[in-house]
Amino acid sequence: MESPVFEQFDPGSDCDCPGCVHWRRVLPHSPAGRTTAHPATRPPGPTRAAGTPMVLALAAVASAALGASPTAPAAAAPHAPHRVGVPAREDPDTPQGDKAPLHGPDSIEKGPSAGAKPTAITRSEIIKRARTWVTAKVPYSMYAYWSDGYRQDCSGYVSMAWNLPGNEWTGSLAHYAERISKDELQPGDILLFHNPAAPTSGSHVVIFGGWKNSAHTSYTAYEQIRPHTRRRTMKYPYKSDSHRYVPYRYKGVTQEPAPGPEVEKPGAPAAAPTPYPGAAYFGPGANNEYVALLGRMLVARGAGAAYASDPGPRWTEATRQATRAFQQAQGWEGAEADGLPGPRTWELLVTGRGEDIRPGAADPVPSSHGVPGYPGRAWFRPGAVNTYVSELGAELVRQGFGRFYPDGPGPQWGEGDRRAVEAFQRSQGWRGGAANGYPGPETWRRLFS
Repeated sequence: MESPVFEQFDPGSDCDCPGCVHWRRVLPHSPAGRTTAHPATRPPGPTRAAGTPMVLALAAVASAALGASPTAPAAAAPHAPHRVGVPAREDPDTPQGDKAPLHGPDSIEKGPSAGAKPTAITRSEIIKRARTWVTAKVPYSMYAYWSDGYRQDCSGYVSMAWNLPGNEWTGSLAHYAERISKDELQPGDILLFHNPAAPTSGSHVVIFGGWKNSAHTSYTAYEQIRPHTRRRTMKYPYKSDSHRYVPYRYKGVTQEPAPGPEVEKPGAPAAAPTPYPGAAYFGPGANNEYVALLGRMLVARGAGAAYASDPGPRWTEATRQATRAFQQAQGWEGAEADGLPGPRTWELLVTGRGEDIRPGAADPVPSSHGVPGYPGRAWFRPGAVNTYVSELGAELVRQGFGRFYPDGPGPQWGEGDRRAVEAFQRSQGWRGGAANGYPGPETWRRLFS
């Protein structure tokens, strides 16, 4: 018996499922995108002959081989499951998945797990855990799970940083936390926006990493968002829907006790996870892993404003200033607050003890090339994120050079900043290398005079 020949036809499709929408968009002129079969039935493997739908052809051949009567039409494959209002492969910028245990979306209950109790954790541990995803650049996904078992979206990221027993969502994170005020925010707390009417439309959460300025208008945010986890400076409380973000504090945060009015003393410190390496590893010219570790610990204790970018292994003036701010926070003065970490400074940092740096105490006081307020050229370069970029952009807008900012100036240096600076420099009659778009001391002096 000969196999019947099936002719391909191109019916008008009005199916609005994510699969059909996807294939109509990406393959509008390809035969592969005009099959009569639903996209969910599209099998992998060799391509079929032109004009022969794969499913029907296979069914007909099997029927012929078995000598059976003509086969019944194959049952239509079900549409792939999807979230209402979220097209396949087109999640919103900041959505979050349902509550789920580690390694799988098996549960959709909205409250905390039965009998679940907050796990004790320090603020420095929360920030340390948050940094692991930043370092790994974990890709954003509303459905995938990272190797540690946590879902790769914003609320899964907070669940990981807080060491929760499962993957929460923005509708359940508040069960593990208590609402606080803006003035009470400390590293490890969160800013939460839950949209109960449409959870996948705008709902988002970020981890608060510390204030970036004494005015409390910007802060360090640890955030899981496309394309991957990142640490960046954020205008308080968030860049969009700002009035809907609420500060929360995890109930399991342990309050590190203050050690009292202690001073730097010689002698063996208490046992610490990373022993003090010695004074030779710190100071001008030092470049090693202990300097990088010192910087990360200082940022976790409130010194983020001292650094233009993430702390690195090279000793800088920012490292000394941040160390001195931490020492002064302990009540030390004179030689005990010289900005060089001794055994006692190191012990307090690695154990999470002592007083945190007071807001504004680590703010840099720039004065480069004899120009008050000018922080130096290193703060204005591609990829730089700091308050000086914001300050520069705001002044350029005030003086009439705002047309180069499509969305307004911000803390991250971009092409809009460079073009605005270049326009200002040219307005001063400068040409060539003197109008390169990067602010030097004379540009800064004239702009802010």
